[in-house]
Amino acid sequence: MNIFETIDKTEHEEVVFCHNKDVGLKAIIAIHNTVLGPALGGLRMWPYKTEQEALNDVLRLSRGMTYKAAVSGLNLGGGKSIIIGDPKTDKSEELFRAFGRFIDSLGGRYITAEDVGIDVNDMEYVFQETENVVGVHQVHGGSGDPSPFTAYGTYQGIKASLEKKFGNQNIGDYSYAVQGVGHVGMELVKLLHKDGAKIFVTDINEEAIQHCVDNYGCEAVGLDEIYDVDAQVYSPCALGATVNDDTIGRFGFDIVCGSANNQLAETRHGDELEQRGMVYAPDYAVNAGGLMNVSIELEGYNRERALRMTRNIYYNIKRIFDIADRDGIATWKAADRMGEERIQKMGKVKLPFMCQKNVKFSGRSKNGNN
Repeated sequence: MNIFETIDKTEHEEVVFCHNKDVGLKAIIAIHNTVLGPALGGLRMWPYKTEQEALNDVLRLSRGMTYKAAVSGLNLGGGKSIIIGDPKTDKSEELFRAFGRFIDSLGGRYITAEDVGIDVNDMEYVFQETENVVGVHQVHGGSGDPSPFTAYGTYQGIKASLEKKFGNQNIGDYSYAVQGVGHVGMELVKLLHKDGAKIFVTDINEEAIQHCVDNYGCEAVGLDEIYDVDAQVYSPCALGATVNDDTIGRFGFDIVCGSANNQLAETRHGDELEQRGMVYAPDYAVNAGGLMNVSIELEGYNRERALRMTRNIYYNIKRIFDIADRDGIATWKAADRMGEERIQKMGKVKLPFMCQKNVKFSGRSKNGNN
């Protein structure tokens, strides 16, 4: 791969390769766009088969964060980082502290957070070397677990989608197929149950499924059966690419709205959903609640402010539907257009983010004394 040809096509501003032989660190930081503000995106640890696969992943994910932040109305850019390694066997204090030093060397242009394979304990080590971390433990003035906010944002997206399809927001009048009841999916089930909804659930974790059945009256179905249930709303909250050639013909749903990333196997599947009369709420706009929540840390975390911001996902999704109608395009394309229009307009008055002076992290303390 020719790196400069690649980032010219993807329009990345900066790609940083981080290596520390002594601690076994091989990492990549990708900063896609900082017109709206410093790049924010999670750190993922994964045993990539090749370095090329790792690079492809971090470039794709960082670009997605640019669009998520832009559509969400945040003054943030898009970035992402990856560590090549097995999260079950390769973690160490020295690994994450070495990585934290690389983050710090960027002067605030990139702010990291938890992602796949990373937990709050890993972030504690990174936080010891740099302030440019969000999602730190609440003892440090951080926001803690973002899952309830991601679920609440998904709930808001569902309300906007119901209004688009049926002209009302009556959650309890409809049934839901929730695929995946991990941290986010379980929180979404709680919200839907509170409104009296009928809920089908599936997951590889049988204990989580049983918890949903026992506590929220859900009906459990098999992993492959979820695509065939009689529900109005399909809410993928685990795997990506579940809207694909094999599943889409089986859908009897009216709405697809969930928290999973990259729900469409290909963008053409978003077109097909529309052709089949289904409303698709674009995933990165729906699942932005977690990003909104951690972004509050930049100026001093406040839970009520985070909840108020997450409620805006309802209006963001409605705006995407309006753009789709205005331009005669599918909703996935309308979401991209909404993000691009904001970046383009703000790009006339702002330059790429280059320094740390505006990153406040008010109210945080590494020793836990706030």
